[in-house]
Amino acid sequence: MAKVKKLFFTVTNDLNYDQRMIRICTTLSAAGYEVTLVGVQRKYSPALVERPYKQKRLPILADRGPLFFASYWTVLFCYLLFRRADAICAIDLDTMLSVYYATKFKGCKRLYDAHELFTETKELVEKPLHARFWKWLAKRYIPRFPTGYTVGNMVAKQLAENYGVQYPVITNATVLKPLPQITDETAPFILYQGAVNKGRCFEELIPAMQWVNMPLIICGEGNFFRQTQALIEQYKVAGKVTLKGYVPPAQLSAITQKAYMGLILLDDASQNNVYSLANRVFDYMHSAVPQLSMDFPEYRAMNEQFEIAYLLKAPLTPESIAAGINKMIEDKALHQRLKDNALKAREVFNWQQNEIKLLSVYTQILNP
Repeated sequence: MAKVKKLFFTVTNDLNYDQRMIRICTTLSAAGYEVTLVGVQRKYSPALVERPYKQKRLPILADRGPLFFASYWTVLFCYLLFRRADAICAIDLDTMLSVYYATKFKGCKRLYDAHELFTETKELVEKPLHARFWKWLAKRYIPRFPTGYTVGNMVAKQLAENYGVQYPVITNATVLKPLPQITDETAPFILYQGAVNKGRCFEELIPAMQWVNMPLIICGEGNFFRQTQALIEQYKVAGKVTLKGYVPPAQLSAITQKAYMGLILLDDASQNNVYSLANRVFDYMHSAVPQLSMDFPEYRAMNEQFEIAYLLKAPLTPESIAAGINKMIEDKALHQRLKDNALKAREVFNWQQNEIKLLSVYTQILNP
């Protein structure tokens, strides 16, 4: 009897909230693989949610900075080295080093799942010395991962041009489920869901709320959370803006389904933003929520196929954001058209379509 194939996936974020990894690991587990998702144990890490696959958190010496990476890479390498594995998938550049050397010593298969253009993130663009290290690591090691996949066509194109790897696209599309009937009379609200990070235009969004007569709910945390709190106080919009912090996926879905519109606001200071295709596109789409989004390549291409968003030109200002929001509030015909198109788009862009590609990747690498 053939042994069950063992797969390991390595991340640096919290295992409870990464919906892409939850979907990937659930799909592969249902297909008969033994799957383990490996992440980080922080002091404030919440209890793990039970999943149909194994989960492991590893200890670290610091929450961020060089000591974080040095400790996690060492512990992760040792953990992987002494586990039987048929394939190990590095999630983003910040786990690649451990995965490369563990698979090299073990002689098992390796893959790379590029969630973004890691070297072009806003945080690294602002730190040239740090960026040099990550660009060196990417140039040296990404070509050593000939098998992989990524989240969007523009990221795939950049990976091919910069590193010579040809990765298929497996987007962050949501699992297609019937939409529930919304029975309560919740007052209309604007929703931002996702990381509250630099580059997400909170510096422009918060002051824009001075001229908007609809409340804003922000679900998420990140490296710009405290600054966002300060901006809310500075512009005296506490009565209009609610910061909910991290919200578990099931609760977040219930909030999203009631939103009047969803926001995807990004600056153009980094290629990672310009070439992105955010998870929120699909989360809003699958809840039939019209979007206020960016006129960047991926969002423009999506809109050309299914008009699901009102697009804004970069760079954004408080005035342009307020005008976009108010346009969607006042133009009821536009709002209804975007909503109707989202219902059509979700039938095409969904996880059921993506998992066919995902399973094909693992079948080919493990059973060539």
